[in-house]
Amino acid sequence: MPSALLSFFLLIVFAGHLHAATALIPSAPTVAARSYLVMDADTGKVILDEKADERFAPASLTKMMTSYIVEYELTKGNVSEEDLVLVSEKAWRTPGSRMFIKEGTQVKLGDLLKGIIIQSGNDASVAVAEHIAGSESAFADLMNQHAQLLGMTNTHFANATGLPAEDHYSSAADMAILAKAIIQQFPQHYGIYSEKYFTYNKIRQPNRNKLLWRDRTVDGIKTGHTEEAGYCLVASAKRDGMRLISVVMGTSSEEARAQESQKILAYAFRYYRTHKLYNADEVLNSAQVWGGLQDSVRLGLGSELSVTIPRGQADQLEATLDVDKVIKAPVVAGENYGVVRVMLNGEEVSAVPLIALEDVSEGGLLKKIWHSIMLFFINLIG
Repeated sequence: MPSALLSFFLLIVFAGHLHAATALIPSAPTVAARSYLVMDADTGKVILDEKADERFAPASLTKMMTSYIVEYELTKGNVSEEDLVLVSEKAWRTPGSRMFIKEGTQVKLGDLLKGIIIQSGNDASVAVAEHIAGSESAFADLMNQHAQLLGMTNTHFANATGLPAEDHYSSAADMAILAKAIIQQFPQHYGIYSEKYFTYNKIRQPNRNKLLWRDRTVDGIKTGHTEEAGYCLVASAKRDGMRLISVVMGTSSEEARAQESQKILAYAFRYYRTHKLYNADEVLNSAQVWGGLQDSVRLGLGSELSVTIPRGQADQLEATLDVDKVIKAPVVAGENYGVVRVMLNGEEVSAVPLIALEDVSEGGLLKKIWHSIMLFFINLIG
């Protein structure tokens, strides 16, 4: 029988936590940076942040978007790592950190991608921008389109390198969004970000991310520095199945950006955990269907549901399924027919659509008429 609102509570109980007291969590550490953020890469939960939405010069963190677009084009099949890219005079003359490509030579796109990520090559970034979009300015327009699609609302790019330019800015929150997209959308290329050295033209250069040497759980992602921006670092680490992304912007030195990143990552890993609650396509409920070829439909989630919460509080999680009070055929698989809400101590920590896991076609004429009559009287009584 349908009800005005079908809802029930599922207590999520984890072994070993049945009698756990509320975990004690110390205050967040003091971070010597203009802005910073730590986010869980899977759930998007921001664990720590300060001025994360404020706009600052991103320096070579810009190249994360340059590499993102290369990886995007590679995945779409529009370009190949074996493509030969002609190095222009502009690319060759671009100042700052370099891959040391030579004007008039042809370089494989795959090598240029490594030169951008590992060596932070400004010359490689311009060469790639010209190859993909025809010019660096056209490529910057493409960068801004991708930023908009990703929801990077406090970002605007004027070039592919991060060299100082008017109207070129981003935020810690936006850089975390971009890092999350790189990690999740292009896992086949993400291994490049953990490579410690790259040699091109007989010149061997190290990755500037010091955490790759200090912490074996860190596997990316990009450094940046200009006088205006200070020393910046976006890092990612995975421990015990939990992946975090950290961003620090505007620190005072290479050492400071490494230390401050280590500090906030250590805090987040120590005091927070990510718990998987439901699998994608897992059946959470069966709801009545009116006027359908069958009388019920299985409901669940379109993707895995995980939540990031303070350690020791898993036994206090509750999940509520709010199902639409009337579901009429035809039912389309993937369409929303309710909401799954996850609560912790009375506060909502996640809300995701409850979807149909199957199609339900319309029933015969007599059944539809009969169900319409039943619904009329149920609504009248209700």
